[in-house]
Amino acid sequence: MSNSIRLKGDAGIENREYHDERRKLIMAEEKDDLQEDLNRAPKMGGKALIIIIAAAVIVLGAGGFAGYKLMAGKPGGEEKADVKKEEKTSMVALDPFVLNLADHGRYLKVTIQFEISDLSSIEQVKSRTPQLRDTIITLVSSKTLSSIASPEGKFQLKDEVLFRANQVMGLEKDIFRNLYFTEFVMQ
Repeated sequence: MSNSIRLKGDAGIENREYHDERRKLIMAEEKDDLQEDLNRAPKMGGKALIIIIAAAVIVLGAGGFAGYKLMAGKPGGEEKADVKKEEKTSMVALDPFVLNLADHGRYLKVTIQFEISDLSSIEQVKSRTPQLRDTIITLVSSKTLSSIASPEGKFQLKDEVLFRANQVMGLEKDIFRNLYFTEFVMQ
């Protein structure tokens, strides 16, 4: 029995050796086939390569130039327009206010500057200064300390004063573009 097992083992070894040899032959044939395919492929000449590179450079250059021309004019024009807009505004300062707040014994000292969008309306603003001051005094003295102490409260107060100041001027368009608190002291 041991001889029969040995024979089967020898047959397995011979079978493996056969398959290994067969595999090597197939791989060698495939390698030769690949080499032949590479040799048969048309080779690109030096002139064709130069033409393709030159065409790519021209296309990329033209695209870059077109993009530059389209984008270059826009930012410069916007900056010039912003400068012109800034030149048309002016600031008008009102004398400081010392006001009683709605809370008993609480005071507010505030200085306000208005930004005017139209320079020709400066004389109108100066002629209506008493009405502007009255409107501001009436509005601010109705506020409590807690309502204007927070940043949100100050922004709301700015909006209300700006709205009422434009109403006092009584024109179709708003004269005051913005207002600034240059001094704001609460006690």
